[in-house]
Amino acid sequence: MKRNVAIIGGGQTYHAARRHDVDQAEMVNEAVRRALDDAGMTIDEIDTIFLGNMEFFEGVHMTDCWLVHGTGAYGKPGLKITTGGTVGATTVCVGAHHIASGLFDKALCIGFEKQEEGDTGAILSGVAHPLWGRSLAGAAVGYFATMGSSYMATWGATEEHSAMVAVKARQNARKNPYAHLKLDITIEDALNSRMLSYPIRMLDMCPASNGACAMVLADEKTAKKRCKKPVWIRAMDTAHNEQFELDWRFVDTKRPIFSKVCAARMYKKLGVKKPAEYFDVFEVYEPATWAELIWYEDLGLCGPGEGFRLVEKGMTNIDGPIPVNPSGGVLSTNCIGASAMLRVWEAALQIRGDAGGHQAPKDVRRALTTGYGGTNWTVMTALSKTLDD
Repeated sequence: MKRNVAIIGGGQTYHAARRHDVDQAEMVNEAVRRALDDAGMTIDEIDTIFLGNMEFFEGVHMTDCWLVHGTGAYGKPGLKITTGGTVGATTVCVGAHHIASGLFDKALCIGFEKQEEGDTGAILSGVAHPLWGRSLAGAAVGYFATMGSSYMATWGATEEHSAMVAVKARQNARKNPYAHLKLDITIEDALNSRMLSYPIRMLDMCPASNGACAMVLADEKTAKKRCKKPVWIRAMDTAHNEQFELDWRFVDTKRPIFSKVCAARMYKKLGVKKPAEYFDVFEVYEPATWAELIWYEDLGLCGPGEGFRLVEKGMTNIDGPIPVNPSGGVLSTNCIGASAMLRVWEAALQIRGDAGGHQAPKDVRRALTTGYGGTNWTVMTALSKTLDD
């Protein structure tokens, strides 16, 4: 990139299933004010504002125009971003590229979703499959059910392994004051939760959350002048293509799954040979337990068919050698327009050492984050404590 870019501030709302106390603009404003306060800036110092949201889920469009009183965008240039579940990460990429290009010095990136004001399930259920017409039990649940059953059949994993992921996520969330589902659950609780579409149970899936996240990005000169603990954006990559449910048959381990493609590009840019050793923390976008196990493999944290062994051995626990989602992840908080941005912000907090109760007990100098959306849109961002890391 032409100029180095850093995260110099950020903030998020407290996430919940219901936020009847605020409208969309007021909810977004909570995150914006926290981000500006964290960066030690006023809205007048921000050059541009980028807003990410899956407007289909609320059914109200042009949110960048009618939320200006909540975002602070009045009279400022900017863009509205919509790329599915990845939109929060895409918004960070857009902000970073505008700063790296030299067009702006300071950008405010915002992601939000207020799902109680729409019907996300109804929108997703309209996703058509080219062969079967509709996914079983709705697009999201049916998709991950196919993923889970294929993985079990190919590699010998069991429902207990997905339950381990469910427990890890919710127990981590209990340490995070901003998380939505702070559940004190056991493996038995997960296995006894209601079946949605085999092998996906209720506790295998993410919730429908309301919330927002905002981040202030700046060029190197501004970051070093204004911020004591800047977090540097070292690399970004996006890969996207259609994927059919039948692609989740794991016979061909060299399949062109786009999380693998995206990770390979990222590692080439950074010269990474052993990602599990290079990165200290991972914040991955896992809408379902089985997705996290598979992402382990696609990210190169282990070999094909070994993902469930990592969680079985506690390798990805918050105090393990490869901490994955110490924040509780998407399984605990899923305000879709903000979910992928939360991965970046939570990773930045880990690098700053400011994650509080869910801080990984190790020296976190580098982190990798992922965003995931419909049709396997994948966005990855690599962060570091210094420009030398």
